[in-house]
Amino acid sequence: MHVELFAENRVVIVPAGIGTRTPRALEDGQVVTARCYGEIVTLAPTGVALVAGGEHLTTATLFRSWGEPLSSSRLASFPARPGMHVAAFLDGRRWRGSPGSVPLVRHAEIVLEVGPHVPPHHSFVFPTGS
Repeated sequence: MHVELFAENRVVIVPAGIGTRTPRALEDGQVVTARCYGEIVTLAPTGVALVAGGEHLTTATLFRSWGEPLSSSRLASFPARPGMHVAAFLDGRRWRGSPGSVPLVRHAEIVLEVGPHVPPHHSFVFPTGS
């Protein structure tokens, strides 16, 4: 799946290395080896997250593995303004549940935002064979 984060008119990078344990080796900003890999990992700072087969995970799992908060009032280090909430979109459609309940499924396009609305889009093209 591909996860895009927007906060206060900024793109928030989902870093490489979520769900991996040190020591890890990086090449051109991508994780090429790690001591251990968890149930969800990011190998490059592209927003692509890989889920272990058979797991049924959500965006809350991704953020827990990252060590960042995700709730209706906070997206990582960005709090929602008074009267606003974190919005979630799955494949271009507004997600009506909590932002942490979006399922991480193969080839899903997930957008989380706090602050001014960013129109959902399908800009990411998954590599052939992924």
